[in-house]
Amino acid sequence: MSRTLNGKEVAEAIQQRAAERAAKFREKTGRAPGLTALLVGEDPASKVYVANKEKTAQALGLAGHAQRMPAESTQDEVLAAVRALNEDPTVDGILVQLPLPKQVDSDTVLAAIDPDKDVDGFHPVNVGRLHLGLPACRPCTPAGVMEALDFHDVTIEGAHAVVVGRSNIVGKPQAALLLHRSATVTVCHSRTRDLGAVCRDADILVAAVGRPGMIRGDWVKPGAVVIDVGINRIEAPGHDELAVEMFGEGSKRLERYRERGHALVGDVNYREAKEVAGLITPVPGGVGPLTIAMLMANTVDAACRREGLPLTVE
Repeated sequence: MSRTLNGKEVAEAIQQRAAERAAKFREKTGRAPGLTALLVGEDPASKVYVANKEKTAQALGLAGHAQRMPAESTQDEVLAAVRALNEDPTVDGILVQLPLPKQVDSDTVLAAIDPDKDVDGFHPVNVGRLHLGLPACRPCTPAGVMEALDFHDVTIEGAHAVVVGRSNIVGKPQAALLLHRSATVTVCHSRTRDLGAVCRDADILVAAVGRPGMIRGDWVKPGAVVIDVGINRIEAPGHDELAVEMFGEGSKRLERYRERGHALVGDVNYREAKEVAGLITPVPGGVGPLTIAMLMANTVDAACRREGLPLTVE
């Protein structure tokens, strides 16, 4: 039976450090690290995400703000808003909440952000800095995974890490971060031949492919660390068979799924994998809380770099 990696516990530790560093930054500069989230449109999920980021930032002593623009905003108007934030000396971190309305090109907007204020770590300059091992904000979810591994004293150096997924947001940066820590890294995806065999060789297995329950229990090496980044919504009746497979007949989670008609699950069949893994993240409650915590940490990092202060702000 495995140990469960509680993402909330790790996130609280990250946020506590961010709050302490933000207070020291304020003592030295007379202002709080500034984070502005740009929200274009009325996407319900995006509104919730931005509100949570704004609330968390303010609770930790950061100057967290949301700048809202109407859904009909043109690309030029959104770019003008980004340029204004780039030039604002009180703003240290900028994030553009995705998705953007269809008339606005996301890549163009993200590339317009000042790389030194790109706290999501998505700007091409910061992608290059990541792969070269240069100082920059790292994408929040992969950086949070590294924090979780360190929190639980997982040995990374010399370990075989398998990352299932090759997205620019998680898979590729996760592989780079593990490689920088001297892991031997294999990057896989849905078309990898005999994927199960590759996964079974992993000391650290990171699932970020976006397919519910794809990683089965017999794909996991006994004692391995399993990090499930996937967040997938399954719905009745189309996923009824999968729900039984992942939750088990008679389980409380299956009962809730049947009552609600939907559930959130990861890329890993948790019910199977927890019997084999040494340490495993649940979904929900695993990696999810780490992302917003790392956003706060990245904002403090960006503020310190912009002011020429050490990241520890001693």
